[in-house]
Amino acid sequence: MNILIIGSGGREHAFAWKIAQSSKLANVFVAPGNAGTSAIATNLLIDVLDFTIVKEAVLEHAINLVLVGPEIPLVAGIHDFFASDDELKHVKVIGPKKYAAQLEGSKEFAKEYMMRHHIPTAAYQSFTVDTLADGCTFLESLKPPYVLKADGLAAGKGVVILDNLQDAKQELKQMLQDQKFGNASAKVVIEEFLSGIEMSCFVLTDGKNYVTLPNAKDYKRIGEGDTGLNTGGMGAVSPVSFADEVFLSKVDERIVKPTIQGLKKDGIDYVGFIFIGLIKVNGDPFVIEYNVRMGDPETEVVIPRIKSDFVDLLTATANQSLDTFTLEIDEQAATTVMLVSGGYPSAYENGKTITGLDSIENSVVFHAGTKQINNQIVTNGGRVLAITSFGVDFKEALKTSYQNAEKIKFDDMYYRKDIGFDL
Repeated sequence: MNILIIGSGGREHAFAWKIAQSSKLANVFVAPGNAGTSAIATNLLIDVLDFTIVKEAVLEHAINLVLVGPEIPLVAGIHDFFASDDELKHVKVIGPKKYAAQLEGSKEFAKEYMMRHHIPTAAYQSFTVDTLADGCTFLESLKPPYVLKADGLAAGKGVVILDNLQDAKQELKQMLQDQKFGNASAKVVIEEFLSGIEMSCFVLTDGKNYVTLPNAKDYKRIGEGDTGLNTGGMGAVSPVSFADEVFLSKVDERIVKPTIQGLKKDGIDYVGFIFIGLIKVNGDPFVIEYNVRMGDPETEVVIPRIKSDFVDLLTATANQSLDTFTLEIDEQAATTVMLVSGGYPSAYENGKTITGLDSIENSVVFHAGTKQINNQIVTNGGRVLAITSFGVDFKEALKTSYQNAEKIKFDDMYYRKDIGFDL
């Protein structure tokens, strides 16, 4: 089987790493990929949002299955493009179609979906620039802190939580009037603040059946103690220690099953991953958000814990036979620590030479933002490398990840030294 992975980050490197271990694989391609994927797969340096160019690559390399990593091509309709093209419709695509991808592409769409199917979530209202005054009035009716979310895609950075009412009103104005997040904040969802501890639940569905993947917890803020700006993720832990059997049973009954059943009831064709961002409030789960793909850096701890053949899992998904698939999970804990460029998530520089990669022991290094120039690997993004390790518990795994983080060097490198601090 020839497989094409769409994307260029740590998530896609983890996919390629796992797929490359399968005996069912002929070739794996990654578009556009990074310096890490080039070592285990064939990178295709193409624009993945130009679906005509993607089609040419799929036909040229006789691709049988496409695994879409990031959300933007899904929201743009890459699966629909394949399904409607006579030369491509035989190719299996793992990732939802455009309408279904609104679960991530529109916060308001997701909220309406949860309300319709009685899935527990925070109370909310949506506002546009024309209803800015109503938005300010709604803020006045809430207790702090105030949660404002750009309705559209904002690379994980479109959520703002503020303690001061006037600051919240000013933020709402900046998002709607000043287009702080571009078109993503043409509409803003304001919701009540839920106090609790967060985690991520991952489900893979074939449109009829589903399997639940290992859970994880990631750390979004740039600063230690969860302070500072939101990032795409600074590290992750799997499994989550506070998610016991009782809590996970509530997640399955109150959230996962209604989510899958809701897709069927609404006639939404959905094949692919569903990332459910959860918060545990007084022992009960509530949904913060849906993503229509695997999370990053959670993928770098979830995928290594899957013992089953990953190509078999993807094939079962494509063939709607997940009900016959038995998912094997490694009982060990996995952690990942993200090394990022200085200045991230604000301004940062690319092209910094990375050293120390050949000295890593007992960890897997997934490349998130790298490229190779003249036989040297250099930084090519805000989040650069994810160092994943196993252990009998998350503390042991983290110790290994941090020991290896110290061996890697590039100018202005930064990483959080307190991943797992709240567990």
